[in-house]
Amino acid sequence: MTGPRILAGAWRGRKLLAPAGLATRPTNARARQAAFDILMHATWAGHGFMREARVLDVFAGTGAYGLEALSRGAMAATFIENSNQALAAIRANVAACNAGDRTRVVAADALHPPAGTPHDLVFLDPPYGQGAVMRAAAALAAAGWWVEGALLVGEFGPEDEAAGCDKVLALRRHGKAQLLFWRA
Repeated sequence: MTGPRILAGAWRGRKLLAPAGLATRPTNARARQAAFDILMHATWAGHGFMREARVLDVFAGTGAYGLEALSRGAMAATFIENSNQALAAIRANVAACNAGDRTRVVAADALHPPAGTPHDLVFLDPPYGQGAVMRAAAALAAAGWWVEGALLVGEFGPEDEAAGCDKVLALRRHGKAQLLFWRA
């Protein structure tokens, strides 16, 4: 099944595969565009930050956040996902972008992750309504998945509480999505 498209950069317009069924909710293109517009133009991020970023895409689904970051110049991306259908879609999307040498796909539960390697930019986009962003952030931090001061972007649904961190940089609403940007 065809899912979202890459919005900008080297792979602009490339269609991504999405797993069949309702288990995976691809991020709305407007919300993803807004997240990257903020990242690319904020004084606390910007183009230079993106070019040096090692990206972690958690609850990766199609891999849209991580692949979008790579398309815009990020150095590398790691995808964490536990659905076999989503893992297959991510691997197909990575192959279609010829990004295998800059990516790693980890089959794991983000709430109980294995030990990790540090990343600079982290996207957390879990299913809405489960309060999983902050629980996953705590579990991933304890497992060593990001550097101190990493930039985190959490996508929350309308019924989710976008709170629990003290270094908030921005909070924006885009349709049903709430985007929270904070420092680890």
